[in-house]
This record gives sequence, C-alpha cells and structure tokens, in this order.
Amino acid sequence: MNSKVEELEIELICIITNFGLGSKLLRTAKHHGVSGGTITLGRGTVNNKILDFLGLSDVRKEIVFMLAGKETAYHVLEELNKEFEFNKPNHGIAYTTSICGALGAKRMICGNIKNERGVDNIMYHSITVIVDKGKAEDVIDAAVKAGSKGGTIINGRGSGIHETSKLFSMDIEPEKEMVMILSESSSTEGIAASIRENLKMDEPGNGILYIQNVNRTYGIYK
Repeated sequence: MNSKVEELEIELICIITNFGLGSKLLRTAKHHGVSGGTITLGRGTVNNKILDFLGLSDVRKEIVFMLAGKETAYHVLEELNKEFEFNKPNHGIAYTTSICGALGAKRMICGNIKNERGVDNIMYHSITVIVDKGKAEDVIDAAVKAGSKGGTIINGRGSGIHETSKLFSMDIEPEKEMVMILSESSSTEGIAASIRENLKMDEPGNGILYIQNVNRTYGIYK
C-alpha cells in the first residue's frame, strides 16, 4: 500500500460536449498533461431551462470528467478551448470545481478547502467513485458498512492509462460505473477508507475516488 500522500490543489474538469467528441477531448487533454478521464452520456429535455443552460436540451451529449492539479487543469482547459472553441455556440461547455481529496493508484489530498462563504464548517461532502462496470454495488456495500445511507449509480465509459485493452488490434474502452454518495462530513473519512480498502483502490486501474465540499443542500432530512 502506498502511504505517500501528495498535497496540492486539485480541480475537477467537467466538459459537456457533442456526442462522439468525448474520446477526442480526452486524447487532447492527455497530450497536455491529464492522465485520463471518464465519459458519461446525457440527453436533455427541450423544455427544461436548467438542462438548456448546460447544453443538454436538444441532442445526445457526452460529459467528460478529468482530475488534475490546479495549474495543469487550467493549462489543459486553455489548450482545449483553442482546439474545440467552447466560446462558439453549440461547441460545448467546460468548467472546474475544487476537489478536497482523491484516492486511487495515486493519492492526492488538498488542504484548507472552504465553502463559498470562506468558513470551515462544511456539513456535507459529495463522494464520487469511478469503477469498472459491475463493481458499483461493491462500492455501495463498502460505503454502507461505514455509515452511508446509500448512493446513486451512473453508467459511463473510461479512457485512461490503465484502462485500455485490445480486440482485433483495436483499442477498447471498457464500460464504467460512477457512484455518487452524499456524506455527512464527520463520516466522510471512514466511508472513503472503507471503499478504498474493499475495492483495493491503491492498485492501478481499480478506480478513482474524489471528494468535494457541498456548500448548500436541499431535501436532506435526518
């Protein structure tokens, strides 16, 4: 087990793009320093104003998620914008959010992440885990053992340095599952540790886990 932890500011890059462009975006991002990412599929509802704002209103979209250090993330987004021209209509939307922890083959922890009011009193965290298809239930089981009330599973596909195999000399991107868990901040460390241990996430290719601060919540009842 690798106990060495790298401390740095971590950013989650999220890009919403037209169907079929996700893999091309990832290849370009990896060329500029990102090790890999996960692609999920989305389809919008025409009359939903929120989805329309996110660019999901008319046709199928691909949503690309990538983790990187802050400087790398900003550099990658600048380079992607040059090639894919997000500033033009219907060319996609890209943004980043701060991450307060990540577990995988390489562990990253960033310090002193505060909520939007600058106060260190975060009540909830969002834990996101990306694993091979068929392992999402194992993630949920590990989280529940540590006190979680459950989570949400989203299907996706991955493109990373350890995740590509070949069939008839062609690269294959295996299907992925994304698990999203909302956790009380006091329980986050235990839940993350349980998932890490049960899914052996310190081994390359076994998945990645990242944690985000939740500044506001609606619909949560104890």
